[in-house]
Amino acid sequence: MKKIAFVSAADATYYPMLREWIHSIRRFPESKGTTICIMDVGLTPEQVTKLQSIDCLIYKPDWPCDIPQHQIRGREYLKGCVCRPFINQYFPDFDLYIWMDPDTWIQKWSAIDMFIQGANQNAITLSAQSDRSYPRQIRIKWLGNIPLKLRGFYFSNAKAAYGSKTAKELYAYSVLLAGMFSLKGDAPHWGRWQELMIEKLKAAKGKVFTSDQLTLGKLCYLEGYKKIILPAYMHWLCAFKPHWSKQTNMFVEPYLPHEEIGVLHISGWDDMRTDRGVMTDFETLDGESISYTYRYPYFNGETEEEINALHQAA
Repeated sequence: MKKIAFVSAADATYYPMLREWIHSIRRFPESKGTTICIMDVGLTPEQVTKLQSIDCLIYKPDWPCDIPQHQIRGREYLKGCVCRPFINQYFPDFDLYIWMDPDTWIQKWSAIDMFIQGANQNAITLSAQSDRSYPRQIRIKWLGNIPLKLRGFYFSNAKAAYGSKTAKELYAYSVLLAGMFSLKGDAPHWGRWQELMIEKLKAAKGKVFTSDQLTLGKLCYLEGYKKIILPAYMHWLCAFKPHWSKQTNMFVEPYLPHEEIGVLHISGWDDMRTDRGVMTDFETLDGESISYTYRYPYFNGETEEEINALHQAA
């Protein structure tokens, strides 16, 4: 059996969501035999102890290279972005890694199966910020009827980091999402992604926060490292509202065939990330409306002992 690691990163603020993410993995019996690995990017000692008590492996990374302080400004949590390409070094000897941001949770395990299947084809497996439900890809500044300025993630960030030539090369591509991906432990992608990250950070250009996603796009689109792009419903960006199925009690795509969403990523909802009580309206498949939350619904503040029991039962 392959050794599989689920990996994430969190600081003290994201710790409550991290616990929900762990619970969302362990509640599925298919998670039996997998290991949960956490990059400590600002957790408290007490939080680290609690995570270790439920069999999580913890690693506190350094910055991968010297970065000017004006770009960091005490934001240790940014290590969760720039250290992402190095997780195979921090947690060695796993056959396959599944990275998930701490503000994600698993609704349907079949999505995890797809990420595993893709990685086993020696490809980095992920999703993109492109779907019929994600309508807006670029921002346009108009001068009358003339599109004076076109802006998108790759163009804006690549121009700042690498200059206009690379920005133009990346501009037309859909953004590959670094918030969830899978990759085999011996894949060639790791070494080159690490090089690209260090090169980018040493150049001291562009945003540190977007370095993971920018270098990932360069790796896959411009350098041709093998990738598999899964449908958006496998890893759903919650900035775009899904619908709710009252029949299955699950989030589904807003358009036919209303596929059940595999992983929810609570992007664009800062208030909901910090407060489980925040609600929003969702349209149901029968045309009604409900008030509900994107937060993982099966976690009720279980103790470490209860989560550990769930792990043992998985």
